[in-house]
Amino acid sequence: MSKLYLVPTPIGNLEDITLRAVRVLKEVDGILAEDTRTSGNLMRHLGIGKPMTAFHIRNEHQMVERIADRIEAGETLALVTDAGTPAISDPGFLLVRECVRRGIEVECLPGPTAFVPALVNSGLPAEKFVFEGFLPHKKGRQTKLLAIADYHYTTVLYESPFRLLKTLQQLAEVCGPDRQVCVSRELTKIHEENVRGSLADAIACFSKKEIKGEIVIVLAGRDMASCASTEEDEE
Repeated sequence: MSKLYLVPTPIGNLEDITLRAVRVLKEVDGILAEDTRTSGNLMRHLGIGKPMTAFHIRNEHQMVERIADRIEAGETLALVTDAGTPAISDPGFLLVRECVRRGIEVECLPGPTAFVPALVNSGLPAEKFVFEGFLPHKKGRQTKLLAIADYHYTTVLYESPFRLLKTLQQLAEVCGPDRQVCVSRELTKIHEENVRGSLADAIACFSKKEIKGEIVIVLAGRDMASCASTEEDEE
C-alpha cells in the first residue's frame, strides 16, 4: 500500500540515523528533499540511489497536491529535510495535512531532532516545556518575546548564528540578565558547545567569538526556582 514516510536525518553526526530509516529510504519509490544537494550527499554516504524531488519552503504550496496525487497513484515516498525531523521548523506540515485529508497513510519514524538533546542536556527542567521554534524576525517579535518572558516553563528556541547575540540581548531586556539559559551550538558534531549560565553570561561569551553552526536556546521559565521549591513542598 502506498504511503508517505517522514524520515528524520542526522543533525550533524552521520552515525545518528536509524537502521529502520536506512531501510525505508532504500525501499521507497522516491525521496522528497528540502535540498537535493544536501540530502544527496547523505544518500551517497548511505549507498542509496533513489530519485529525488525538491520539496522546500519556496515550492511547498505548489507541490503538495502534486505529491499527494503521486502517492494516490501508487507511489510510496519519503520526506526528508536538511537535518532532523520533517515539519519541526521545516517543511512537511502542509503535505501531512493534505495526505490526512485524502486518507493517505502517513508514517513518521522516530529519530534526530535538535531541540531534544539541547533541552535534556541544558540542566533546566524538562518535564514541561514550550517549543517556540524560530522567533518572528519583525512583525510580532516583541509580543512573542514578552510572552516568553512570562512563561513559567522552560522555553526552547531555534536561532541562526547571525541573530544569536541580538536574540540573547532582547531576551535579557524582557527577562532580566540573570535569567538562566543554555545555548547549544553544533549539536552532535566535533565542535559541539553548550554554554550554561545567565543570559548575561551567554552574551559575554558569544560577544568574544565568531559564531557558527545551528543554535538552540533553552531558557528557564519565570520564577522557575520558586516554582520548583513549591512543587517539592507539595510532594
